[in-house]
Amino acid sequence: IWMFSLSITGTRDPRIVGTGSTEYRRLLDATFRVFGLVAIVVFLVKLDLVRTYILIALPAGLILLLLSRFLWRQWLIAQRRHGRYSYRVLLAGSDASVAAIARDLERDPKNGYHVVAAVTPTGQAGLEVPTTSDLDAIPERMAEHDADTLVLTSSDRLSPSRIRSLSWGLEAGRQHLVMAPSLTDVGGPRIHSRPVSGLPLLHVETPRYRGAQAFTKRTFDLIVALLAVIILSPVYLALAIGVKATSPGPILYRSPRIGRGGEPFDMLKFRSMKVGAHEELADLLREQGRDGQPLFKIEQDPRITRFGAFIRKYSLDELPQFFNVIAGSMSLVGPRPQMPEEVALYDDVAHRRLLRRPGITGLWQVSGRSNLSWEEAMRLDLYYVENWSLVGDIEILFRTIRVVLAKDGAV
Repeated sequence: IWMFSLSITGTRDPRIVGTGSTEYRRLLDATFRVFGLVAIVVFLVKLDLVRTYILIALPAGLILLLLSRFLWRQWLIAQRRHGRYSYRVLLAGSDASVAAIARDLERDPKNGYHVVAAVTPTGQAGLEVPTTSDLDAIPERMAEHDADTLVLTSSDRLSPSRIRSLSWGLEAGRQHLVMAPSLTDVGGPRIHSRPVSGLPLLHVETPRYRGAQAFTKRTFDLIVALLAVIILSPVYLALAIGVKATSPGPILYRSPRIGRGGEPFDMLKFRSMKVGAHEELADLLREQGRDGQPLFKIEQDPRITRFGAFIRKYSLDELPQFFNVIAGSMSLVGPRPQMPEEVALYDDVAHRRLLRRPGITGLWQVSGRSNLSWEEAMRLDLYYVENWSLVGDIEILFRTIRVVLAKDGAV
């Protein structure tokens, strides 16, 4: 019954396997539906032995299922990074939209889309793949490059009748048509397709920042943060001794930050810099040509102590922020809190970061971390703000652990 439920719920759909949180969400949905049904039957017939079996089988089976899917996903991602088990994509549309879509797909190969050719009005989209300008030759180009997916982006040359003709020319069962609308950075669960009078209308739900979602997120934050503080208490003690023994000054550093709704708060960190480091920030930013930018990053920061460099390398300086989570000023996952002088540079779009509590880690921290530009970091933060889900938070937390162990920048 369980395997049947997993099958009809679409947990093995090639479009979701290996990327995003939809796969795990469907796994949980199928599992709880089956065990809920079995539990009702067992309660009605009063089978005590089966009740005990369910109490053991549900958590054990679910953990093993999630673990097996996680390991399978890691293997699949590794294969896709080498171009295997991926859709071979031909892009068609305007020069700008094709270039943008190609950049997004190639930047994250784990999604399983490998661009092999393109068709644009000028035939010069600046891509590293063969590019032509002949829309009528799309079927031939797909056959030439063994493409199995045609992705159409916005273009004046792609009229509804032209798109319909292209779809008719695809090889049934092997080649697929994918439309990339101008609407971007909206999560799948918020988008619903509804055919009306032959028109495939897309309904986009507005994001919710209060109510049941907020309660669920806050409850999850509290449980995990309290457990983390208890489990990590010996680590807290060791780090406190290390900070105090290697540098004069306080153990904790209270960094002024801006939280949800523009409310200021003090973000806690183990002190990794010498006392008075904040007063030197403006001079360092000017020296490195980074003043006036909302994303402050100092290269080879001379203010960091030797022990501070060690704890920063593994993001151990961030551990006191679990107390910020317990206090309610931060969340486990969310846009990273920024300093007042950074927030002062926000435009109206960037201010949407403040609609959710800031997090210890976030989507852009596990998508390139300190290597991303301000524009890319902002796009990822806003995507998270608009499309939050509990499964997404759990996925980001696991990805954070992997990124920290890989020592790729700093969370």
